[in-house]
This record gives sequence, C-alpha cells and structure tokens, in this order.
Amino acid sequence: MSDIKQRFDAAVDKVRNAPSDGDFKPSQEFQLKMYGLYRQAVDGDVTGKKPGMLNPVARYKWMAWKDNEGMSREEAMAAYVAEVDKIEAEYG
Repeated sequence: MSDIKQRFDAAVDKVRNAPSDGDFKPSQEFQLKMYGLYRQAVDGDVTGKKPGMLNPVARYKWMAWKDNEGMSREEAMAAYVAEVDKIEAEYG
C-alpha cells in the first residue's frame, strides 16, 4: 500500500471517528468539499446524471464531487489529507 493511501485511510478514520461535540464545527460548505475529495479519491471522476432540483442534498453532493473532476485519485487523497492535517493543527 502506498504512503498516500495509508495517510488517506488514517485521515478518513479520523474524520469518521471525530467526536460530534468537539471544538471543530465544519460548515456545510466544508463538509461538501471533503465529500467531493473523498469520492474523487475513492471512485474517480463523477458518474451518472446530475440529480434534479427536487433532490437538493444529492444535487449538492454530486456538484461537490464534480468540482474535483480530472483530479487524479492520488491528488484527491493528498488534498483530503492536507485538509485534515490543517484542521488538526488548528483544533488539535
């Protein structure tokens, strides 16, 4: 397993197990950014049709993923890790 993949898996684990009552309260915009980077890292470029306006949650998630289109999986992993590292440095 590559170094970036190990660091990415560790960062994902930190995010999934972060306490909901911690100091860091991510905005919806930040959550969507992280979702888009995660999907790009795991699944590659966005697939499927853009969800309709009657499903705003799915639409915003699709658009967040689409924002990273063309980014390699490794680049997306590195960007995800960098965001988690930045939050850890600021909030511990």
